[in-house]
Amino acid sequence: MRRIRKIKVHKVHKEGTGLLLSMFTILFIVNLVLFYAVNNKFIFYSVLTVSVVLYLIILNFFRSPYRRFPYDSEGLVIAPADGTIVAIEEVEESQYFKDKRLQISIFMSVFNVHANWFPVNGTVKHVSHQNGRFQAAYLPKSSTENERSTIVIRTDYGVDVLTRQIAGAMARRIVTYAKEGEYCEVNEQMGFIKFGSRVDTFLPLDTEILVEPDQKVTGNQTPIARLGKITYTPKHAAHPVSDASKS
Repeated sequence: MRRIRKIKVHKVHKEGTGLLLSMFTILFIVNLVLFYAVNNKFIFYSVLTVSVVLYLIILNFFRSPYRRFPYDSEGLVIAPADGTIVAIEEVEESQYFKDKRLQISIFMSVFNVHANWFPVNGTVKHVSHQNGRFQAAYLPKSSTENERSTIVIRTDYGVDVLTRQIAGAMARRIVTYAKEGEYCEVNEQMGFIKFGSRVDTFLPLDTEILVEPDQKVTGNQTPIARLGKITYTPKHAAHPVSDASKS
């Protein structure tokens, strides 16, 4: 079994380098032309200010922080994305499992980091992409109607966890690094969604939920659920940590 290749962590994510270089070139030329062709300092400095602010917003969107989950993750489901918990509910997962599952949904605004991480350790069992609409990602129907990618991971102890990357109203590209048959781990990036989106995770009904609606979570840092009765322990601690909020 091939081990999934780790994604090198950059201060600027590799998915944004091409766009940022093109954007910088265009804005530089526009402002250079205005500087020499328009004899109006107010117009020049106004456009320059807008250009700098716009560029910094896009640059912030493509930031890629270095993160390592600080505990033993076995038995835990870790947040696959930054954002806000917008749904915790029992639903009928009709695409892959075709039965009832617990769904935890994380909405990512344009201000969140948009890299996605694998929520569990295991083997990638299924990867698929479905075309669809581009409705607001916080709407419940976006889970089944929007463009989306589905990744199913079989954990080392035989539990299937489904994570779905969902495009939003502004998102126009979902990037998925997961490949069927490869081994994945927490701390490895699963993919990236450009500009506003959502990630849903589907879990067995007996899963213990560790988060609440409207809670802010951090990708690859916040435990969102526990599969079974397994506890987790800090790598350098002598006693188990029982309170998930300490993560």
